[in-house]
Amino acid sequence: MTQSPATQLPPPKERRRLREAGSLTQAQAAARMGVRLETLRAWEKGRTAPQGRRRREAYARLLAELATGAAEPPVRTEALPAPEPRPEPGPAPTPGGPPPAPMPEPDVTAPPLTPAQAFDALYAFCAPALVRQAYLLTGRRELARESVERAFQLAWQHWPEVAVDRDPAGWVRATAYEYALSPWHRFRPRYRHPEAPPADASDRALMDVLLQLPPPYRRTLLLYDGVGLDLPETAAEAEASTPATANRLLYARQAVAERLPELSDPAELNRRLAELASTERLRAAKPPTVRTGSERRARFWTRAAIAFTVALIGTTALTARTAPMRYEPPVAPGETVRGVPPRVAPGSLSEAEEELRERLREATVSGPMRLVPQGR
Repeated sequence: MTQSPATQLPPPKERRRLREAGSLTQAQAAARMGVRLETLRAWEKGRTAPQGRRRREAYARLLAELATGAAEPPVRTEALPAPEPRPEPGPAPTPGGPPPAPMPEPDVTAPPLTPAQAFDALYAFCAPALVRQAYLLTGRRELARESVERAFQLAWQHWPEVAVDRDPAGWVRATAYEYALSPWHRFRPRYRHPEAPPADASDRALMDVLLQLPPPYRRTLLLYDGVGLDLPETAAEAEASTPATANRLLYARQAVAERLPELSDPAELNRRLAELASTERLRAAKPPTVRTGSERRARFWTRAAIAFTVALIGTTALTARTAPMRYEPPVAPGETVRGVPPRVAPGSLSEAEEELRERLREATVSGPMRLVPQGR
């Protein structure tokens, strides 16, 4: 069935170009259309199209506004100034009198967001979902919260880089996944013992299947069937080739289907993953707390680096001060001198020597005067 001219949509690449030319992010465009972020991504990649005449016309109208430069940027209510009170309407003009002067329109343009406000907006948008995703990766509630907080702390430290990234949410998600799947957590005392499993039996079975998968396969399954990324995006975020990512996805789906046959359908698996993540009460910290922790950690490592540098400089100076200024050859090993008889240890006395010793002992007191010490 052909489309009418009013609902004709440009090619997928042109849709994305128009959105970027209008300085709209995917999240802002999705909010304007009232759809999910994954749905808008699918529209821009050409995998799906807007369903329904009204939604198609609304999307075509948005793209037309972006093409003509008339699209208004999304208004952030948290950044708008306090509304000014409207003046009271004056008296109605008398018939035949001069028309009233037009009232100036108030300026409703929002001021630019500060870095802290932009970071808080990204955190509020991504943190709750990331905590649930990290829980599905690790099966640990505390580690999931810690992974998300550490990822956002790194994002705040590298905010000039993250702020201009094409996908800031993907940057933070990749960092949180890397930290959550780090093998060094098994050596930490607080993570040596497993946490309590979910209360529901079906949730426990699904969590057991997920935790038995290798970490790369678990991550691929969550990104594709849980988050909703396509295969190239999943491969890029998992740092693997597209064929390897496809094989990991097929193996993970097969392993889940063998243990839980009712989840052989990807749509049903997606629904169950969302239900499993939403059943746990996982709450992230407040954005100011994360920013404060990031700054505190940055100060700690900066001071540690300064202290290490000072210690290294002091050690180098001490070594240079105490080191010899000229070359001193090593002492040569000793050599045997010829012609000198070897030193002989004293042996047993002969009869004459023993007799002389006895005579000396007896004559020490009553002997000659030369053998008796004289006091003065």
